[in-house]
Amino acid sequence: MTISFRTILLVILLALLLRGYEWISHDHRMPWTPLTLADPVGPFTTRKIDALADDTPQCHGLLEAASIGYSTLPPVSAGPNCGYANGVTLTRDQPRSIAYSPAAKTSCPMAASLVLWEKQIVKAAAREHLGTTVAQIITYGSYSCRRIGGGESGNFSEHATANAIDIAAFRLADGRSVSVAGHWNADDERSRFLKAVRDGACDIFATTLSPDYNKAHADHLHFDQARRGGYQYCR
Repeated sequence: MTISFRTILLVILLALLLRGYEWISHDHRMPWTPLTLADPVGPFTTRKIDALADDTPQCHGLLEAASIGYSTLPPVSAGPNCGYANGVTLTRDQPRSIAYSPAAKTSCPMAASLVLWEKQIVKAAAREHLGTTVAQIITYGSYSCRRIGGGESGNFSEHATANAIDIAAFRLADGRSVSVAGHWNADDERSRFLKAVRDGACDIFATTLSPDYNKAHADHLHFDQARRGGYQYCR
């Protein structure tokens, strides 16, 4: 039996089309592929995290699929602008996990974002710039029923729904500490580390604010997942 050149060409084209479909349908950079905490950060990661706010079971499943220990928090209701129904605490009882002080009690999408930030950004930046690992992240907390800037008027902060967290410092495995207040402008490896974790956060969180934004953020990094459909603001 003789197989024509046209038949061979069609088979090759079909194989290439199938391979292309397989790549497009599974590549983490595509907007339709499911989010996992194992994949690198892609151009649609923030949009996928945003969708978790409407599906708490999916968010829990994401943490469970990545073997991330967590516990759910009782719902909090504090008026029309404050409270949350999807809060979790990262228990951080896995080997080599980064602890939070105080414990990170956030909305589930924020918890998933923090895990992704740790795995994809913080660990790599610590190795590159500091030659060690991060053992603990010091925060100023997450939930706070207040307006942006703490004033009496204006929009309520994402902190009011546990959808934000403020990062103050990092304690390293070798005993050193790196703080936003003390080392942002140090012009050394500590400053480069802080700016690397800020830059990486910009690809994950809807809002990333640092000392480069204003004086109110001179001592911390503010991360939140404001519902903007994936639009990001980074300073």
